[in-house]
Amino acid sequence: MTDNSLPTRSDRLESETKRTKRGVAIFLRDLLVIFVVALLISFLIKTFLIRSFYIPSGSMETTLLVNDRIIVNQLEPGLIPITRGDVVVFRDPGGWLLPQAPVQQNPIVAGVDWVLSVVGLSAPDSNDHLIKRVIGLPGDHIVCCNALGQMSVNDIPLSEPYVQLPAGETKVSKDAFDVVVPAKSLWVMGDNRYNSKDSRYNGDAPGKGFVPIDNVVGRALVISWPLARWTWLDDYPEVFRGVAEATG
Repeated sequence: MTDNSLPTRSDRLESETKRTKRGVAIFLRDLLVIFVVALLISFLIKTFLIRSFYIPSGSMETTLLVNDRIIVNQLEPGLIPITRGDVVVFRDPGGWLLPQAPVQQNPIVAGVDWVLSVVGLSAPDSNDHLIKRVIGLPGDHIVCCNALGQMSVNDIPLSEPYVQLPAGETKVSKDAFDVVVPAKSLWVMGDNRYNSKDSRYNGDAPGKGFVPIDNVVGRALVISWPLARWTWLDDYPEVFRGVAEATG
């Protein structure tokens, strides 16, 4: 014989409870998978494509202000060549930065900061990096200053609209210099020329003031925060358009 009796109310409730629990378990599983995939994608983007940094000093004013957050394209210089005028983030070549005291954070803040850094939304290592504008590429001959206070690259004087000078000053550098950029290196300067410890003032450092291209993390693309300052960062190709490629 077979039992053809109808399910009782308790059987139906038990079945519905099981389906509900199974539905909740599937939802939580899918949510976890989505979270892990999103975290992995964010990590890969941060590692290979873009990441965030904040600006800790005024050496790039008024292009960049203290505490601005920027998005950096990490495909440059690996896949995209660096060009004159690029604003680049780079690791200290040695001797440019003073020793930094460790930042003290409570465990919760430190944990949140770590998670945000994994996905590229926080930059706890910003103080270990510098940001400047590329003026000279390998082989370039850079001289400052001519009678008009301009700097020249490969004998072409530059008119630099991004440079901030103190009131009454006309020379784009307080101190004169005459350099040739070595192979696989860059000459970089801050836009706030009278308040920037850049290539001009690191001649006694191991790299003699030049930045190895291998130290470049990437090119700054955009100011992402605060929202009122959201803008693409210009590399001013017209400033360097007439500059011939170095022959050395």
